[in-house]
Amino acid sequence: MQFWQFLGTAIDPIALKLGPIQIHWYGVIIASAVIIALILSVREGQRVGIESDNFYDYILWALPVAIIFARAYYVIFEWGYYSQHPAEIVAVWDGGIAIYGSLIGALLVMWLFCRSRFISIWTMLDVVAPTVILAQAIGRWGNFMNQEAFGKITSLAFLQDLHLPAFIINQMYINGAYRTPTFLYESCWDLLGFLILFGLRHRHHLFRQGEVFLSYLLWYSAGRFVIEGMRTDSLMIGNTIRVSQVLSVILFVGAIVLIIIRRHRQYPWYLETKATK
Repeated sequence: MQFWQFLGTAIDPIALKLGPIQIHWYGVIIASAVIIALILSVREGQRVGIESDNFYDYILWALPVAIIFARAYYVIFEWGYYSQHPAEIVAVWDGGIAIYGSLIGALLVMWLFCRSRFISIWTMLDVVAPTVILAQAIGRWGNFMNQEAFGKITSLAFLQDLHLPAFIINQMYINGAYRTPTFLYESCWDLLGFLILFGLRHRHHLFRQGEVFLSYLLWYSAGRFVIEGMRTDSLMIGNTIRVSQVLSVILFVGAIVLIIIRRHRQYPWYLETKATK
């Protein structure tokens, strides 16, 4: 800790340089998050009868589509900038990908994939939901490396009162001022959500089919709505409406409605479902 205090500078977002090739911490962290999520999903899939090859095949299709959707989502709502800098549209290594965009892309691929493999999409969603929110918790540290997803200007004393390591405090010094570490708030919220879902989903007669995933939507969207309101780099509609807050409300309400409907129709319990149709 004393080393970082002495250093007093932000972390270089580039992890490794190999001649003209630059490997960014952002990409390393996102890739690590995906690998961890994949490993945990494969293990859980075995428990409910989904063969491991299905997860490997799915990720090969879903990952590029999710990246494209995540970038497109971000670029669309920042078109005022990218219309003037079109060469930067593909520069995902500098950050600027939206989690909600990646989720939309991944869900679209999952729907098509499960239909083609005759796998229950609700069971598949229940399997991957806890690992997705864990990946999101890890991925926020990619934003940390790029000094993104920050909040309003704050004081050094405020950050020190949070008992943060000095390297986080140093990295929160952005554009001449200390910033609220909203990336950290969301990472911690997501990690807590993972621990809850991971710890409870094997309880008998607690989650019906699809409810692990829907609970993930409830947890994530609620936290994202609150934390998004603290950020100063949000994607906006006009100058007043935060895109992620609008989508969070839609997902939260939609998840509640679906839980009520599926409870009324008495869908089978998660651990008693069949993975194949």
